[in-house]
Amino acid sequence: MKKKYLNVQLYIWLSFVVLSIISILIPQIDLYVSSLFYDGKTFTLNHTFLEAFFYHSVQPLILIFSISSLMIFLYNIITKKNIFNINSKVILYIFLVLSIAPGLIVNVILKDNWGRPRPAQTIEFGGKMNFMPAFIPSKQDGYSFSSGHTAAAFSLIGFVLLLKRRKKLWMTFALTYGVLVSIARIASGGHFLSDVLTSFFIVYIFTHLFYKLIFKKNSNV
Repeated sequence: MKKKYLNVQLYIWLSFVVLSIISILIPQIDLYVSSLFYDGKTFTLNHTFLEAFFYHSVQPLILIFSISSLMIFLYNIITKKNIFNINSKVILYIFLVLSIAPGLIVNVILKDNWGRPRPAQTIEFGGKMNFMPAFIPSKQDGYSFSSGHTAAAFSLIGFVLLLKRRKKLWMTFALTYGVLVSIARIASGGHFLSDVLTSFFIVYIFTHLFYKLIFKKNSNV
């Protein structure tokens, strides 16, 4: 299972395939998980501090890392230094990581066109729309599949791969943050389990793929 394809572990590819099949054949899992956070009237984290924190923390965090990297890159060019080894390849890599997976694939191709209703919009949870399994396009006006905030949160993985030391520690922090954002989105009725898992796999796969493509080497984590 340590074998890699396109710089991504085999078990990641297999897990994504299994998720896709299960989401289509047993969509009740999504309903069950969301029901754990629904009391019959509203979702557990809906309109709470935790929902607001995880919802609004993602974009500023990504902007901080992105702008800081760009500023250091410009400083390196002007002073001809090499602080944190941030060069043109690193900037290109960061651009691809943030724009392709969470940007183009998750938000533009899937989220804006798939039409899957959010949990809070479905009849099962007090809404007016029909529940639809993941990976099956819907003509309803929904933006559940897949999760943009989850994708953006997990894109921090891309920055971790650039580190030279303590990668496993920082990867743990990045994954933990992504998981917490995902749980917050589910617990507030914003997304189903399959939405956040799909976003994770898309970001994880493309981040490692771009790392291999730009730096011509395999990632260690």
